[in-house]
Amino acid sequence: MRNGYKAIWVAMLCSISTAALAQASADTAAPATATPPVDTKAAAVGGLEDIVVTATRREERLQDIPVTVTAITSDTVRGAGIREVRELTQVVPAFTGGRSASVMQPVIRGVGSSGVSVGDESNIATYIDGVYQADPFSTSLDLVEVERVEVLRGPQGTVFGRNATGGLINIITPDPSFDTRGRVSARYGRLRNNASDYDARAYVTGGLSETLAADFAGLYRKTDAYIDDLLRGGHVGDVRVVDLRSKLLFRPSDTAKIVLSGQYGNQDSSVNAFQPYHNIQTSGRKFPGVILTTGPWQYAGTIVPQSDYERINVALRTQFDLGSVNLETTSGFMRSETDQVSDGDSSNFLLSQLPFNTVVKTYSQEVRLLSNSGGRFNWLLGAYAFHLSGFMDVLLQNSAGPGKPVVETALYPQIKTTSYAGFAEGTYEVVDNIFVTAGARYTDEKRKFRQRVNGAQLFGGTVEKTFNKWTYRGAIRYHFADDANIFVSYGTGFKSGVFNAVGTSPLSTDPETIKALEGGVKIDPTPWLRTNLSIYKYDYKDLQVNARNAAGTSYILQNAANAKIYGGELEVTVSPSNDLNVRGAVAYIHGEYQDFPKAQTFVPRADGGNDVVAQDVSGKRLVRAPRTTFNLGFDWGHDLAGGRLSLVGNIFHSAKVYHDFLNIYHQGAYTLASGEISWTTPDEHWRLSLWAKNITNKAVAQQIKPGAPSTDVFYEPPRRVGIGAEYKF
Repeated sequence: MRNGYKAIWVAMLCSISTAALAQASADTAAPATATPPVDTKAAAVGGLEDIVVTATRREERLQDIPVTVTAITSDTVRGAGIREVRELTQVVPAFTGGRSASVMQPVIRGVGSSGVSVGDESNIATYIDGVYQADPFSTSLDLVEVERVEVLRGPQGTVFGRNATGGLINIITPDPSFDTRGRVSARYGRLRNNASDYDARAYVTGGLSETLAADFAGLYRKTDAYIDDLLRGGHVGDVRVVDLRSKLLFRPSDTAKIVLSGQYGNQDSSVNAFQPYHNIQTSGRKFPGVILTTGPWQYAGTIVPQSDYERINVALRTQFDLGSVNLETTSGFMRSETDQVSDGDSSNFLLSQLPFNTVVKTYSQEVRLLSNSGGRFNWLLGAYAFHLSGFMDVLLQNSAGPGKPVVETALYPQIKTTSYAGFAEGTYEVVDNIFVTAGARYTDEKRKFRQRVNGAQLFGGTVEKTFNKWTYRGAIRYHFADDANIFVSYGTGFKSGVFNAVGTSPLSTDPETIKALEGGVKIDPTPWLRTNLSIYKYDYKDLQVNARNAAGTSYILQNAANAKIYGGELEVTVSPSNDLNVRGAVAYIHGEYQDFPKAQTFVPRADGGNDVVAQDVSGKRLVRAPRTTFNLGFDWGHDLAGGRLSLVGNIFHSAKVYHDFLNIYHQGAYTLASGEISWTTPDEHWRLSLWAKNITNKAVAQQIKPGAPSTDVFYEPPRRVGIGAEYKF
């Protein structure tokens, strides 16, 4: 840890030194009127919200940028009952918040990673306040207190760049305010087996002096065990989450802002409780005494599952207005530790298990220089440095059956990644209302891999591989009316090759690349109606895909040659009055493997297991890429008894979702509904509510994992109904 803390201080001193020079320059420059910051809170435009986003690394109106973005405000997050990032599936078109084991695996427009090892970062990047979250084991993030969440669709290969092949999730939390305010809220709910669901949150902010302000956000969430344990009796599936975050804001002048933030997250749970697909797909079925599940939310594994993590984030952000340019820096450090134990065959016999522990540390530093003079040309220059070091302690266990010996293999992989990048992007208004955007990024990345098996060092030590790539983006945008524009863009994305940390090969995968052609129309035809349409076509090559190995105890990582993806999304928002807001979206994805001749596939056997066969799956649909999805939500309010009565509802529907390359194992089409009724007191301090999630109690597969010993499934939580109270001050 000593080197880790040293790196943190070096990164922060770098930012502060740059900041000090910038401030000195600003103080000695001729006085200039500071450009007023864009208000990032929603401002009323007729009945609609005028949302400002940072999807281009500068504050711009959502309706003005040539990027397909869905921006979810804090009110929508709370109203839809969204508690963690992967639940954005219900409100963001073409987004699937899947998970494998304890790893969040988001998919956007059919593009998503399936890696489950240290160093195999998702190709859907996740950012918190501009800081990249690299460890896939720690991106199942709770949304404690957010200003908004931006989901960018399509490759973001220039201003974000790193591993954003398919898009990114950008979480923006509020900065501290000099005005004292806060909120405290609590929810209590019930679900099956008389299990309770608790959720308590608090946020407070205020000024400490004329130049210092601070805030604190805290969350405690607990769900009792609700999954029937058929082997031991009782229940599993409980989860307890603690999340604490604080920021310190320093405003020495109107032209300078420095924000230091820290976050701590901790989860203890037994939610990793898998059961056989269709209650029969386990090779344990052939042995006498097998205990089979009979419905959803049941478990008969040999061990009590475990899925725990602990995460620490520290970040420093600075912004300086130097007159004609702005200087911004972002420094970040993260340390996460994960402990997981799960049954690998979903039966009451020890046939396959894979307990592991991971520790990951990351450091990042970014510096950006942005134009601030107005006029027809706006530009951005930046440099980025990133380092990851991590290891896993993995124990592979398998047995031929009851009474047979248990064979154990201990793996101890170590991964290091060092990456540097430079990027630039500019937008020029060539004639009135016609804008041309062009940008590029160069990435140089080195990955190192060491592996020990049962204590023996493989490969003679460390193997390493270097990858470098230019990615670029161009767009043309035409504003044909004050509140309407049409755009066309072409961009590329890149994810470097990775080593399989739970394998024994010294070879890395090839990098995966994507080329994306996209067109869109953003129109606000009236003050109360917004319609955004986008269509796209991807050329996706060398997909990095993951599947369980023949023994079912580990995973293989391989490249699929290429895939063909095209589709589109339509988002509509209607707000005819201050009392009603209706939002809806529909997405279509045509995604298939165009050339994948040697895929690791799993063919069901009569005894409940699977034969592992390498075969051609060209023409099969991409995993976790439903052909169609739609969501419909509304917020309605009415003055009542001196206060405010509100009704919020959300419906999400998905077509069939495949979870294997052969398109055998799938979740059928499903619909989820949630809602809330609330009343706010006349003084607007108190808000009381009744809420429900998964109202129809639909059993929806959160993840399906085919393997030789079994095909495992884990379901989303069942219906939850409860009450809530919130106090604002």
